[in-house]
Amino acid sequence: MEIDHPETRAELQAAFMRYETALVENDVAVLDELFLVAPTTIRYGGGENLYGYAEIAAFRSARSPAGLARRLDRTVITTYGRDFGVASTLFYRDSAPGKVGRQMQTWVKTVAGWRVAAAHVSIIPDPAGGEKT
Repeated sequence: MEIDHPETRAELQAAFMRYETALVENDVAVLDELFLVAPTTIRYGGGENLYGYAEIAAFRSARSPAGLARRLDRTVITTYGRDFGVASTLFYRDSAPGKVGRQMQTWVKTVAGWRVAAAHVSIIPDPAGGEKT
């Protein structure tokens, strides 16, 4: 298996950045598009466990658009073969001083493009005491 095929990794990096832009702008249509439409799609969030695309879409449509701005750090995009990859990042929000968010996404490439099949988001006390730059 080829890890980090350059073109495949660039495609996933672009999909990840499209997701990030949609997240901070609360572009629900793009967020919905980028999740795999399947009952097996899962998103574990800071306060919710969502099973299946329908639950994830319902969460997104009901979520407040306030306070979504964030800064990313230590983002790692890794692809395995040409159709599978993982995106991992730390994030910081001004509204959560002393905390660090962690996000991991499992992406699969479909005929429609890259889609998130599983995601996990959590926020913990920042063990480093502040963000790295």
